[in-house]
Order: sequence, then C-alpha cells, then structure tokens
Amino acid sequence: MGKSKTILTNLCRLILGITFIFSGYVKAIDPLGTQYKIQDYLEAIGLQGMFPDWSTLTVSVLLSTLEFCLGFFILLAIRRRLCSRIIFIFMIAMTLITLWLVVKDPIQDCGCFGDAIHLTNAQTFGKNIVLLACAAVLLRWPLRMVRFISRTNQWIAINWTILFILSSSILSLWYLPIFDFRPYHIGANIKEGMSIPKGAPQPKFKTTFILEKNGQRKEFNINNYPDSSWKFIDSKTTQISAGYIPPIHDFSIETRLTGKNITPQVLDHKGYTFLLIAPYLEHANDEDFGPINILYEYAQSHDYPFYCLTASNEKGIKRWIDLTGAEYPFCTTDGTTLKTIIRSNPGLILLKNGTIIRKWSHNELPNEGELTQPLELSKIGQTPGNSIAKKITKILLWFLIPLFLFVLADRLWAWGKWVRNKEKKDTDKINQLFKQKRKMRKKIVAGNWKMNMNLQDGITLAKAINSELKADKPNCDVIICTPFIHLASIAQFLDQNIVGLGAENCADKEKGAFTGEVSAEMVKSTGAQYVILGHSERRQYYKETPETLKDKVQLALKNGLKVIFCCGETLTDREANKQEDVVKAELEGSVFNLSADEWKNIILAYEPIWAIGTGKTATSDQAEEMLAYIRSTVAKKYGKQAAEDTTILYGGSCKPSNAPELFSKPDIDGGLIGGASLKADSFKGIIDAWK
Repeated sequence: MGKSKTILTNLCRLILGITFIFSGYVKAIDPLGTQYKIQDYLEAIGLQGMFPDWSTLTVSVLLSTLEFCLGFFILLAIRRRLCSRIIFIFMIAMTLITLWLVVKDPIQDCGCFGDAIHLTNAQTFGKNIVLLACAAVLLRWPLRMVRFISRTNQWIAINWTILFILSSSILSLWYLPIFDFRPYHIGANIKEGMSIPKGAPQPKFKTTFILEKNGQRKEFNINNYPDSSWKFIDSKTTQISAGYIPPIHDFSIETRLTGKNITPQVLDHKGYTFLLIAPYLEHANDEDFGPINILYEYAQSHDYPFYCLTASNEKGIKRWIDLTGAEYPFCTTDGTTLKTIIRSNPGLILLKNGTIIRKWSHNELPNEGELTQPLELSKIGQTPGNSIAKKITKILLWFLIPLFLFVLADRLWAWGKWVRNKEKKDTDKINQLFKQKRKMRKKIVAGNWKMNMNLQDGITLAKAINSELKADKPNCDVIICTPFIHLASIAQFLDQNIVGLGAENCADKEKGAFTGEVSAEMVKSTGAQYVILGHSERRQYYKETPETLKDKVQLALKNGLKVIFCCGETLTDREANKQEDVVKAELEGSVFNLSADEWKNIILAYEPIWAIGTGKTATSDQAEEMLAYIRSTVAKKYGKQAAEDTTILYGGSCKPSNAPELFSKPDIDGGLIGGASLKADSFKGIIDAWK
C-alpha cells in the first residue's frame, strides 16, 4: 500500500510539474500576450480601464514566474510541503475561475497555455479538475515525493529558477517572444493563412420564416414553406455549426484617407514589403523614430513598399507625425489583429512575396550598418535559420548547465574548510585590488562643442566618434558636451559605456516661468550624464556669478548629473600674478560648499582664458603648475585622499600635437577640448594621446 501511494504521489508530481512548467514558460516568454488576456478578464467582469497597463503587465510577469517556479520546484521536490500547499490553493482558484467560464462563457479561450495550445472552456475545466486531484494527492503525502536535489543545495535551484524565468520575461519584453505560436510567425504566408482548404466544412445556418394567415402566426423552414396565401412577417437566421475558420481571418489593410482595401495589393506584391506595426500610436514608443525614418528612406531608395498599420484615429496619427516627422503612408487595421501580429508597439515585419521573413521589436531595429546593401544581398533580407529544435536545446542548456554548475560548486564548497578559507583570502585580495583601482584617478577627454553645428551635422559627428571608439577602444573616459537641441537625438546613437554625453550648461532654477532656460532635470531626462558649469564664456558674456553657479551646481547634482566645473584666469590676472587667487576664489565661491560625498561627482577643468580660442597655449609646465596648485587647494578643503581622487582637466587650446606632452604631467588628468572636438579625427588624436 505504501509503495502504491509513493508511485501515485510521484506520478501526480510529474503531471503537475510538467504542466506548470509549460504553462508558466509559454506565458513568461509572451508577457504582453498574457497581459492582453488579463485585460480580457477584467473587461468580462466590468473592470476594464480600472488598472494601469504597468500593473497588468506586472501581474502577467509574476503569474508566469509563480507557475514556472512551482512546476520546477515540485518536479525536483524542493520545499515539498510549502509548494504542495501553494499549488493546491492555486488550483482551487483556477478551477473556480474555469467553472465560471463554462457557466457564463465570457471569454472563448482561458489563455492557460498562452497561444501555444488553445482549449475550450469545457476542456480547460476538465483539465483543472484533473490537476486539482493531483494537487490534493501531493497535499496529502508531500514527503513521498523523491528529492532530486539535496536540501542544502535547494537555495541555488530556487534563486537560479527565479532569475532565469524573470530574465526570460524581460528579454521577451525588450526584444520579441523567443517562440512565436501565433499565425503570424516567421515563415507564415499571410494569404495562405487566410485561405479555406478545398472540402473544408462550411458554416451551417438555419433560417426560420414567420408568416401569418387569418390572424394566426406560424414558423416555417425552407422545406415546409407554405403557399402564397400566407403573409410574410419576418425571418431569422441562426448558425448551427461553425465550420472551418482559417488561422488568419481578420487581416485587412485600408488606406488612411480613402478607406480603400489594399490587402491584395500588399500580399500579392512580388518582392519585399516593410510593415511598421503600431496598434495604438498614442501608446507607441516614440524614442526610436530615428531608425524608423532611416528604414523608410532605405525602403524608398530601393523601391520597397513601406506602410504603417495602426488602429489609431486621425488625431493619434497626426500626433505621431508631429512627434517623429514621419513621411511614410499610414493604413488602418484592426487593433487586436496588430497586437497579435507582433508583441511590440511599434514593431516591424518584413514580407517577401506575402510571407513573413523577419520581425523586429522597436528595441532591435536594423541599423545603418545593416542597410548598406539591397535586401536581396543582405542578411536581413533572408529568413533566419534558427530552428525550433535549436532554440529549445539552447534554452535547456542555458537553464540546466548553470544550475548543474552551481550545484556542483556548492557541493565542492561544502567538502572542506580550506576551500572557504582560500575563498576568503582570494576575496580579500580582490577587495584590495579594487581599493587600489579606486585610488587611480579617472582620465578623461571631454569635448565642448559650444554653439556649433546643426542637429544633422551633430548626429553625424557623434556617430563618427562613437564608431571610431567602438572599433579602437580608448584608454580613457570620453565625453562629448553638446548644445541642448542635440542631446536627446545624439543619446540614441551613443554607446554611453564608451562615449558619455553632457550638456554645456543648465539653469539655476529648478522649474517655472523662465522662458528659454533648460533645467538640470530636463538635461538628465535626455540621457545626458554630465554638464559643464562655470565656463569662462558663460562668466564673461552672460555675467554668471559665483552665487549663480553655486545654485546650478546644487541642482545638477540633485538631478544625478556629474559636473565639469571650470575655473581659470584672464591674461590680465596672469600678468599681475593673481592666477592662484582668482582660481581659489572661483572654487570657494561655487563648489567648496559641497559635502565630501557631493564632491565625488565634481570634475574640475582649469582653463587659462587667455589660451581659449586664441591659438595660444599654456606650456605644459604652466598647466602642470596650476593643476598642482588646484589639487593642493582641494586637499586643504577635503583632505589629501579626496584631492588625489579628483580628476582635473586642462582646457586651453589642446590639440593632437601637444596633448601627449600635456597628458604626461602627473596632475593633468585629461582635457576639456573646444575647437579640436568638432572633427572626429582631431578629437580621436587627442584621445589617443593616452595610449
């Protein structure tokens, strides 16, 4: 009897584990699809619009995580008692919900297996009855489940499982679902998906006629229709069988202005067609309009049709055009259909002869480097060869191999004290190494574009700098500080792990009626990380005072910006030998009020005003002398260690020819570059001085 109970328990454990893992995973890799289903449920109970999208998306991710983890934990008998109780409670709730679905029929598909498997409400209820019975068995005999992982190693499996499934959801949100179970998957021909096979069962209808004679009404059908002496009153037609419904039955494209149906024109086109899918432009991500516009220009130059399909009204379309400058044609398609086609708003699909051969999220649109050739010769113009079997194998390896290695490592860890002691020593060494590295000051080359270049030229220059530094990694940090109008656009094209982005100024007010000003918060919102404050040109032409700069510095730091603070003397000051007094006063007036923690976000830039834009350059010894003095002044205020950690740049007519000599000096940590930063080759030449 005991053996039978053990066999039954482990059989139920296997059924529940596999079902929960599959159900949780197909939901996890399509979190938007699960969110749509949750919204269907809310609509069915009259709560549509009551919850913001982020909340339903969060519930979607947490629900799939819970199901997957419970399935895996019960399959490996991890925390057997606790998991058995949670699964039993979960199945009671799910069974009651599906009973409601059977009785009321508010939703045709419960969505328990996402788009992978569709069940009727009755089938779902039957499935849940079986799973509830299995859960009851586990609740009764949880300890009869055989363990596969020792109790001491369970924490590894728990943490890795949670991390794995959450990462799967996040990646599927950022890119697209790893597996596409919908009829619009890669390789699907839309026209074939809309066709009805020959001989397929047709929907059947029954028509009833209501007629009257001598004040008496009766119902007749086509077989017993009476003679003309009966007067026709009404008729009603009801469907008695559904017949065959094609996988794609709601795909239709109508032109925006005329309402003309161009579906055949699009699907019968021989060659490539780009379809930008944006279910609702009001909620679409508008940060990637640059790559979309580039794609449209590419399509135009190669005569590839390009359409934007949306369910938005004219107001939503006009708003999108105003935001992005879109010139591509807009067409109308059902919103539910568009959300089914691709889980991204906007997303992009590429058709070839009516067949879907590529799909992209707005986070992974083809870049300019991939658009140098016609699609016929390009990699993106070909169907990817990643088969389902390869995907499944890759995912299993990603999940199981790290799990196995973690468990093995934990097992080895437990085999002896000497392993722990050795690890402690190694950790101490690593910490010591990090401490030593922290003591090394950052080397920085920062470009100050000033009031130069229009937006297009600025983007071109930023791309060139980014591209060159990606190909040839710099030995220092690189920052480009641009006019305000460039920031948001350039941020899209920079890899800020290689090239940081900064502004040339910010306002001394937090917000309000200050026409023409740009606040530190606004600068930060563009993606910028730095801001230049106290530049001599701002002091000279716009009469910025130490008090004004003090306010600007505080607001910049409050909004998470790092400050490049400039100080320096005029030619008159230097000739009167007052350079040290001037620089000290500028520091004391604007930044020496900061706390020690705030000071860590300050980069100083010494700029001899007489050497900015004049062609004159302070000698390397003059520059070193002033930077050494500035460092000593910082040491008196914040201590020797803080002074050693502070990066101080030289900002006076630095060029590729004199940069190596300047940067060789011990107190010069880089340069704040003006004119030479406006050309990628000269700026790169200065950066290379650190090599």
